[in-house]
Amino acid sequence: MQLKLSILDQSPVSAGMTEQEALEKSIRLAKHGEKLGYERYWIAEHHDLFGLACPNPGVMLGAIGAHTNSIRIGAGAVLLPYYKPYHVAETYNLLATLYPGRIDLGLGRAPGGSAEVSLALADNYLEEVRKFPEKVTELQGFLDGSFATDNMFHKISPTPVPEESPQLWMLGTSARSAKLAAEKGLSYAFGHFMTDKDGPEIVRKYRTEMHEQHPEKEPYVIVAVSVICAKTTEKAHDLALSQCVWKLRQDTLEEDVRIPSVDEAKQYAFTDEERDKMAAMKEQMIIGNPEEVRTSLRELDRLYEADEYMIVTIIHDEHDTLKSYELMTP
Repeated sequence: MQLKLSILDQSPVSAGMTEQEALEKSIRLAKHGEKLGYERYWIAEHHDLFGLACPNPGVMLGAIGAHTNSIRIGAGAVLLPYYKPYHVAETYNLLATLYPGRIDLGLGRAPGGSAEVSLALADNYLEEVRKFPEKVTELQGFLDGSFATDNMFHKISPTPVPEESPQLWMLGTSARSAKLAAEKGLSYAFGHFMTDKDGPEIVRKYRTEMHEQHPEKEPYVIVAVSVICAKTTEKAHDLALSQCVWKLRQDTLEEDVRIPSVDEAKQYAFTDEERDKMAAMKEQMIIGNPEEVRTSLRELDRLYEADEYMIVTIIHDEHDTLKSYELMTP
């Protein structure tokens, strides 16, 4: 069985690259994914965070939509605690009007940056996190017009109103997010690459609770996984070394940390503790030649039985990034 594959882009900034070049690279990746037949392209939201260039998926999707024609595009995710639901609805309705039938709106509650960033973006971030379920309901009301007539917002619309609303998704890495997705009747994207939780069990519970609470809806699951594919196993592991060193340096340096080249990564002086951390990182990743990658994805699918797999690939060199996405397709 051929797996459905999609792209999750964090818009990473490589050493020697400007932020502008990183964002332009993201546009090229979306175009490449469309050409290769990927189902959808999502871009993440991060704030002042170690070499990731996109703080505003809505702005980037405006540019990406203009350079693509058919691939679904979306946010993975909008960090809702920072925003009023009406503002989010307006933004994604506008995108859905410009690019009909193509817009996904993923929702998350993570901070996406430091504690100082959260203070700069929200007056009381923790309180907004607590209100996250209520904000999701309010956003649903704005997008589908489901407010009761006694609700103060039932007479207003987040214009422009598209013929087809953005598709809402709940993103998460825990049972709490899966439970909320089922409660709200939303499709669910699980970040396998970001957690050590029992993902397959979390996904099973989502499906069960979705059937119980919304029998009229079919649950839909995306599992996001970190993958690096190259023509040879050796090269794939060399490419993965850059990502591992990048993540290790995030723990030790305060200044801007960018994706090192393979040559630079090979010169990194690992401590024994860092070697253990790197081994743990690689256990969460799929790394190898095309056949090894496809085999590992099929093995993962036997655990999750997901409807779709979203691939995040962080490599220093753009050519190797595009080639990785190309090699893992049939």
